[in-house]
Amino acid sequence: MNAVARLPIRRAAPRWARGFTLIEIMVVVVIIAVLAALIVPNVIGRAEDARVAKAQADIRTLESALAMYRLDNGHYPSTDQGLEALVKKPSGDPPAPNWKEGGYIAALPDDPWGHAYQYMCPGQHGPFDIWSKGPSGVTGAKDNITSWQQSKKL
Repeated sequence: MNAVARLPIRRAAPRWARGFTLIEIMVVVVIIAVLAALIVPNVIGRAEDARVAKAQADIRTLESALAMYRLDNGHYPSTDQGLEALVKKPSGDPPAPNWKEGGYIAALPDDPWGHAYQYMCPGQHGPFDIWSKGPSGVTGAKDNITSWQQSKKL
């Protein structure tokens, strides 16, 4: 008998089973980096736009609730009664004899920057004014979102 040792035959793995070369991986990383450089600036700028849109929607909701309050009671809540009159029956003057049980909205929202919406009745720009102090948190700043500016755009 021949004493030739038989070594197992090693076959080359198919191309799809070998993995990726360093150059292939680098090409993919460069493509992802280019896509990120194009997309990320557009997405980051949208966060502030979304906050402004939410504040505008909140103000429209508060305006609608105030309209319902006025239909039931014949007047808007006073500045002292504030927007809280939409959630719980106000005390003081003027009275709200036909205040709707359950309120006109479930809860008062804060603006997207964590501030309470501001309310004044009578308003300087209409029967009432509602505004958000915006990102600065300062009333009267250019970044305020207001009910009177919205009505001009509509």
